[in-house]
Amino acid sequence: MTDASVNVHAAVGKIRGALIGCGFFSRNHLQGWREIDGVEIVALCDANEERLRMAGAAFGIERLYGDAAALLESERLDFVDIATTAPSHRALVELAARHRVAVICQKPFALSMNDAEAMVAVCRQADVPLMVHENFRWQRAIRAVGRVLAEGEIGTPFWGRISFRSAFDVFSGQPYLARNPRFIVEDLGIHVLDIARYLFSDVQRLSATTARVNPDIAGEDVATILLQHVAGATSIVDCSYATRLPQERFPQTLVEVDGSEGTLRLFADYRLQVHGRRGTREELAAPTVYPWSEAPWHAIQDSVVGIQSHWIDCLTKRIEPSTSGRDNLKTLALVDATYRSAETGQGVVLGAPAPAADAALNSVEA
Repeated sequence: MTDASVNVHAAVGKIRGALIGCGFFSRNHLQGWREIDGVEIVALCDANEERLRMAGAAFGIERLYGDAAALLESERLDFVDIATTAPSHRALVELAARHRVAVICQKPFALSMNDAEAMVAVCRQADVPLMVHENFRWQRAIRAVGRVLAEGEIGTPFWGRISFRSAFDVFSGQPYLARNPRFIVEDLGIHVLDIARYLFSDVQRLSATTARVNPDIAGEDVATILLQHVAGATSIVDCSYATRLPQERFPQTLVEVDGSEGTLRLFADYRLQVHGRRGTREELAAPTVYPWSEAPWHAIQDSVVGIQSHWIDCLTKRIEPSTSGRDNLKTLALVDATYRSAETGQGVVLGAPAPAADAALNSVEA
């Protein structure tokens, strides 16, 4: 990444950003930007005029646009934060790249590998930084798990389980999810698969089953995925929006890891237990609760601040973000492979990275 790749104004003032998309989750983005020193969201964009005006009034942002092209033509920006739904991502990312404006884009990054690869390629050609807002790996509890594994306290991981089981009504805030033919893997499983990559390394083989328990939705609401990782561990990713527990745990992710010299368990309520080389210990890895936080979203809202802080740090230092578009191709490949495996009843082998995409699916196991 060259010095010309992004016009960071940190030396003379605040880093200037604009938010495109003022829907359900965008308020978490805007609140998160307020928590980060040296950043200012100077403009908003949304095709829905009422939603746009409401967001502008709520956050004191006066420059409002109904068209992203007009926004990018008119504003001097260091980055755009794209918080729209996936079908619009490619056009918006390519538009930002043409204006040589750095891009952070919500997940799912794309609904097809072709679109994802095209976005990565256009930003690479324009020398424009690109990061996917893959915030689950930035949850405070997940970062704590990652630190323990990196420090080798439980030795080399050989088995793990990452579990997200809930009956939380996600459809009230995002009703379109109930109509999507692909639901839990594309919307939630993508996060949990990304956590698996973050903790255990990339994946070389995958097999999966899915099910639809809720008859009122179009897609699957349960998925169980078996992963074989390049570094040698086997992990299970299990996701459910059909699990009715005595105490609802949304949006908590539970983690189990067995290593060559110990074990790690991330229990409910962010209680982390480590049994390893230094004996047994417990700690609380709870999220920061901000004045604007709303239950039960605390962990996710805290992770938004975490990933957006990482983005600004990477922009300032001109380094590639950990959840760059290039990196996210590997997570998207796992989503694609999960659906293929569930549909065919066969395992999927993920092969060597393709030169242009850095991620490709090679074959289906018999």
